[in-house]
Amino acid sequence: MASLKVAVVPVTAFQQNCTILWDSASMRGAVIDPGGDAERIARAIAERGVRVEQILLTHGHLDHAGGAAELREILTAGQDASALPIIGPDERDAFLLANIEQQAAIYGLAGLRDVTPDRWLSEGDTVDIGPHRFEVLHCPGHTPGHVVFFCPAVRLAQVGDVLFQGSVGRTDFPYGDHATLMRSIREKLLPLGDDVSFICGHGPGSTLGAERRENPFLRG
Repeated sequence: MASLKVAVVPVTAFQQNCTILWDSASMRGAVIDPGGDAERIARAIAERGVRVEQILLTHGHLDHAGGAAELREILTAGQDASALPIIGPDERDAFLLANIEQQAAIYGLAGLRDVTPDRWLSEGDTVDIGPHRFEVLHCPGHTPGHVVFFCPAVRLAQVGDVLFQGSVGRTDFPYGDHATLMRSIREKLLPLGDDVSFICGHGPGSTLGAERRENPFLRG
């Protein structure tokens, strides 16, 4: 399954890791968390020759979902936009996705738009990127509807803002809950195995084993 390829494109002033995943044999792919700078993401897709078939969202924060609607319009120009579905997160983040434009105005960010997914995701669902199947894990705490995408065959996860190298997701929002976040990490992520590599929402990725041993939030 070495044909799964990854490119990370940091977007917006928040330097959020938009991820392009594709199968090198078929060039079928997906974009995870296009938070903004949609034209730059589209150029990165075109440079690699990827045929994007879906846009996946880990959660509803503006820096992860604010560019989804525009990116779909760019990638489907002159075509039926419904052919490129926006999928995820869990429906419990609907209130965040409906409030992106208002939040963007507070931060002075232009061009970010509210979005309604074509399909919500739940624990136990799967999404396929070419022949690569990703399991959906509901991992709340940072947001109520946060999901993680995990491909057992290649031992890779896209964890959004649940876990970082040396840190964990923020929970200082009215809807955040630190105890719930830590339970998501300990009960959903760490059991996947120390050898699992992950891409996170900001900054460098890591492995679950390295974080279990070295992350100050997880030791002890």
